[in-house]
Amino acid sequence: MLELDAFNKYLQRIISLSLEEFAEFTVAFNVKQIKKKQFIIQPDFIARYRTFVIKGAFRSYVIDKDGVDHTIQFAMEDWWISDINSYIYQKPATMFVVALEDSTVLQIEYETEQLLKQANPKFERFFRIVAERTAAFHQRRIISALTRTAEERYTDFLETYPTVAQRLPQFALASYLGMTREFLNKIRNHKVKRK
Repeated sequence: MLELDAFNKYLQRIISLSLEEFAEFTVAFNVKQIKKKQFIIQPDFIARYRTFVIKGAFRSYVIDKDGVDHTIQFAMEDWWISDINSYIYQKPATMFVVALEDSTVLQIEYETEQLLKQANPKFERFFRIVAERTAAFHQRRIISALTRTAEERYTDFLETYPTVAQRLPQFALASYLGMTREFLNKIRNHKVKRK
């Protein structure tokens, strides 16, 4: 199964599993096909799954009291996405998570993940490493948002994720970077003129 081949390569970059352990680990996940514009998480519903992207793209976002949406995260191949606060605490979600492309994902239920962690220290270690990397990523993002100019944030994103930027709707990228679509266009035009 191609989905498990891609997941196996990802797992091997984080932990070493025997064939038996790999089988035990992966059987806990379900393969799902998600259509573009389909929501996998919505506010007020509990996020019951942690989602690993095999193929496709997702966006998580919140909507403020003025109706403005703010992109929290993107997820492409080999990335995880959920409303992590809702998932970890099994409380109602505050975010939307929507597919930006037709996607193939692996999903694990909260209860199943807890059983996996108890069954094998390697499995617990895997989820701990994923959580640590996620926390570090979000810290870098917060610091960047607080200390970098809009143009610096855009340049950093392009340098870090050159192929991702091409796949994202402009409104979503602008929202993620904390600016309007018009301001993002202005930055892009300014960069083109300087070349």
